[in-house]
Amino acid sequence: MRASTFWLEVEDGAKVFVRVWEPDAAAKAVVQIAHGMAEHGGRYARVAERLTAAGYVVYAHDHRGHGQTAPSRQDLGYFADHDGFMRAVRDMLELSARIRSERPGLPLFVMGHSMGSMFVRLYLFHVQAPLAGVVLSGTSGRSTELAWLGTLLGKGERLRVGPRRASKLLQFASVGVYNFGFRPNRTAHDWLSRDAAEVDKYQADPLCAFDLTVQGWLDVYSGLLAIEREADIARMPKDLPLYLFAGSRDPVGGNSRGGRWLHDALRRAGMRDVTARFYPDARHEMLNETNREEVERELVAWLDGALARRTEPDGKQAGEQDGERDGRDGASARRAAS
Repeated sequence: MRASTFWLEVEDGAKVFVRVWEPDAAAKAVVQIAHGMAEHGGRYARVAERLTAAGYVVYAHDHRGHGQTAPSRQDLGYFADHDGFMRAVRDMLELSARIRSERPGLPLFVMGHSMGSMFVRLYLFHVQAPLAGVVLSGTSGRSTELAWLGTLLGKGERLRVGPRRASKLLQFASVGVYNFGFRPNRTAHDWLSRDAAEVDKYQADPLCAFDLTVQGWLDVYSGLLAIEREADIARMPKDLPLYLFAGSRDPVGGNSRGGRWLHDALRRAGMRDVTARFYPDARHEMLNETNREEVERELVAWLDGALARRTEPDGKQAGEQDGERDGRDGASARRAAS
């Protein structure tokens, strides 16, 4: 695996930090990764090693207000003065355009984790060029009511402390409650993974575990409201392969209830190639969970399968591969999806 970095200057003049991992042999496709909240693209080096070994080039940028893209530590958690969620999505679109120019002819997959998965879901409403497939890790679902309440609370906090400061009240109401299901708590981030070493690594990283600013939270709430309207979900490309995976005890997805709602909403929208995988007892960061080897193996298998279906026009229709799996036998999984 070969690793490199570059800076991408985007439409408003901001500079976005991008990591690239390449296989030693010829590549067969590209995976563009959008990381989650209060972390950075460097945390995906381990899965990039697995993906490059399977023949994929991997790009992972640091979002605005995150990682090395944030101009300073004081800018962590702050996307932009206005329309920050959409600006982050536009950054992804511009990176995709750069990837297509650098890797002509290679199929492109887009993968997002947690907040990054929310960016990906809005990205899909705007991307023009065809994708080979989409992967959503630890995404949310059925959050509209909470987003409205958060917006009201956030506007009050913006008047009280300003847009660029963090609010302990917003932070607790939005993510602080996630730890309640794992008491007695060893750390403030037990909800991320059953692997204590991975939780400790996250907390020790100076570019992780920070609070979003008030404006950052308002941007996230606006994004949630934009991605959960079923009328907009209906605009999704019907033949786009999509893989959704999460832990069954992931509080971001409501312990899989949100993921199952999204799976069903995508199917109601007419998407024919949607697969959902819910790992029993696992938490939020499946790529840093105790069963991460299994998760990585199944991710690569899904990517390879999506590529194979692109090249087999006389094979089964995409809808015939649809299903939901959660560690049980196939018949039980089909009953759960119905």
